[in-house]
Amino acid sequence: MNSASSFFRWPIPALLAWAGSWVLYSVLLRLNLVAWLAVSAATLAGVMLSVFAATFWRRLAIAAGFPLSLLISGSVVLPAWAWLLPLLLVAIVYPVNAWRDAPLFPTPSAALNGLSAHAPLADGARILDAGCGLGDGLIALRAAYPRAALFGVEWSWPLRGLTALRCPWASIRQGDMWKSDWSQYDMVYLFQRPETMPRAVEKARAELRPGSWLVSLEFLAEELKPTAQLNNVDGKPVWLYRAPFP
Repeated sequence: MNSASSFFRWPIPALLAWAGSWVLYSVLLRLNLVAWLAVSAATLAGVMLSVFAATFWRRLAIAAGFPLSLLISGSVVLPAWAWLLPLLLVAIVYPVNAWRDAPLFPTPSAALNGLSAHAPLADGARILDAGCGLGDGLIALRAAYPRAALFGVEWSWPLRGLTALRCPWASIRQGDMWKSDWSQYDMVYLFQRPETMPRAVEKARAELRPGSWLVSLEFLAEELKPTAQLNNVDGKPVWLYRAPFP
């Protein structure tokens, strides 16, 4: 392991994010910003940094670190309603209804290597990353299909904005992946969880055109027979299914 990798091992990213939030908070107070606005801005900075953590609990720890440490320190007296702001900010970035689906799990960069060999698509084919998070899946899909038209849908509007910045070559919109019309796509890519896969299968059966592909990272669609399987990343197989489905 090189020194750079060691430097960014957990919990160093959390400590840096918390320190950055405290620095921002202190600077804003020195600029005579009212306390609750300074708290809100520093908390928002921590929440936005949290989206880059690898797991849900680490993201939660980074997002909650600054407001919790401020509360424990007793260094500022805020009205009771002001302490609801950190919860509101977390709810905006990680909306509660999205918790029923997969939390923010990034697609490993190598996970989709070789996908086009098993699921060939014509130039200009339309691919949807359903629940695109921060865009890691879109980046991997672009590497596999550089001539495809890529689309993403994400419920969290801050994540949608960040993904649009990371993936300017893709069309990203804020919305509910389960209400999106999958019939207009040649491939739908998912990184969900076992509990939501039956719902994905039902939607794919109802909407995907014959010849279109459903691609699932890690989790098997038990109701369907896979056309192919990739194993580029240990513990994260990629399952390929081609419509029509039985």
